[in-house]
Amino acid sequence: MAPSTNSNISSDTSRNTVLFERARALIPGGVNSPVRAFKAVGGTPRFVQRAQGAYFWDADGKRYIDYIGSWGPMILGHGHPPVVEAVQKAVLEGFSYGAPTEREVELAEEIVKLVPSIEMLRLVSSGTEASMSAIRLARGATGRSKIIKFEGCYHGHADALLVKAGSGLATFGNPTSAGVPPEVVQHTLVLEYNHIAQLEEAFALHGSNTACLIIEPIAGNMNFVRASVPFMKRCRELCTQHGVLLVFDEVMTGFRVALGGAQSVYARSIPGFKPDMTVLGKVIGGGMPLAAFGGTRAVMEQLAPLGPVYQAGTLSGNPVATACGLATLREISKPGFYEALGERTRSLVSGLTRVAAQAGIPFCGDSEGGMFGFFLMEKLPQNYATVMTTDSPAFNRFFHAMLDKGVYYAPALYEAGFVSSAHTAEDIEATVEAAAQFFAGR
Repeated sequence: MAPSTNSNISSDTSRNTVLFERARALIPGGVNSPVRAFKAVGGTPRFVQRAQGAYFWDADGKRYIDYIGSWGPMILGHGHPPVVEAVQKAVLEGFSYGAPTEREVELAEEIVKLVPSIEMLRLVSSGTEASMSAIRLARGATGRSKIIKFEGCYHGHADALLVKAGSGLATFGNPTSAGVPPEVVQHTLVLEYNHIAQLEEAFALHGSNTACLIIEPIAGNMNFVRASVPFMKRCRELCTQHGVLLVFDEVMTGFRVALGGAQSVYARSIPGFKPDMTVLGKVIGGGMPLAAFGGTRAVMEQLAPLGPVYQAGTLSGNPVATACGLATLREISKPGFYEALGERTRSLVSGLTRVAAQAGIPFCGDSEGGMFGFFLMEKLPQNYATVMTTDSPAFNRFFHAMLDKGVYYAPALYEAGFVSSAHTAEDIEATVEAAAQFFAGR
């Protein structure tokens, strides 16, 4: 089915504009998460009225093919019937108890079954909460203070993680947000993604004092950038050698790129590969606020009430969220699900690459499972610095041209995209055709 071709609605009559003005009077920037404000691309955000399958409709009633899927969770598309049924049943039983339920045990059992590196886990409500808790646990379990992260990887908005690279090789970082004192990030070392020599130097200097290395194995917040297999292998080797916990942030990639997450993708090339801890979110909640962090039994038993590392949350293991997440995991575990999803995503990326090449436009793309990214450059970047050299004005023109044609990509150059099982071959074809028209007329 082709995207809607509603006539353009002038800004002075658009309900999106009216709602944005109302929102800006009450909510900073008019949004509750910055990228939604369209500041990077310009224009007025689309306020979503409803969503179904691979589409959502804005406040003016215009339909869009949705390639953000709530930034990843909607792997089955919006309103997938078995998931809706599970949530409706859970709501009738109660919204929240502040006490344990059988369903959270079932969800934990399902995750442990699907991700072999996780022996125990703790459920929380957001990816930020899961990441900050995993780092606290790593510090408590090792008795060390320092952490290593990589420029371009986003692990939530906890103070110690809002940090940019330092001024020299293997130096500690500087805050990237007001309100974060320099002393809070003094133990955070920021390295270049995919830079093995720098990684080795950092471990030589700081390995004995480092609690954990946290990494997005496929980064989704500098668009879509993979950690190379040699780089990931070296991360594992150095962590093992120095007693540093390797923490995989799979909030975005977990159950999105493969049933076993990105770690299962690396295990295909690195025999026996496993991280020590994993942070999960998005897909495990199916669109509800739900996340988790887990790892080996020895590490996880350092958490209260068993151990000295404290973490708690009123809504952790919420019964409605766990119903949504459990139903989602059971659907995506069905035979052939990821083969079909991966093929559909590859067809989108290959189609976009083909029409760009036909028009002589620099373009490259990559995908894994239901996650993808593309760049208006000749070669896939390997780190944040290279991503920053891409043609931002060209992307902004592309974004708005596609938006006008009813195709919704992330409103920022540095965000990955997502395909769901609800996207049809016709949706992909319509998207590629819309891109071809833009490239041809550029």
